[in-house]
Amino acid sequence: MTIKLVAYGIAKDILGKHQMEIQLEAVNNLGDLKEWLCQQYPDFQKLRSLSLAVNEAYQDDDFALNTEDEVVIIPPVSGG
Repeated sequence: MTIKLVAYGIAKDILGKHQMEIQLEAVNNLGDLKEWLCQQYPDFQKLRSLSLAVNEAYQDDDFALNTEDEVVIIPPVSGG
């Protein structure tokens, strides 16, 4: 399956780009994608939280991915 990843903030810094298309074989849901991201980019493990949105809607880890989905990586936000 091919999905489009879009990253902001520190997630963009970790990936080294704002967006990219990736080909995934053993990823079925967002939980699997989070594990894949942490394996491929270990700096994601250092974040205290990581939210993902699919096609402009926040989703839980058990949300099933489909080919051509756009997944936005939303890192922890800080500020005052």
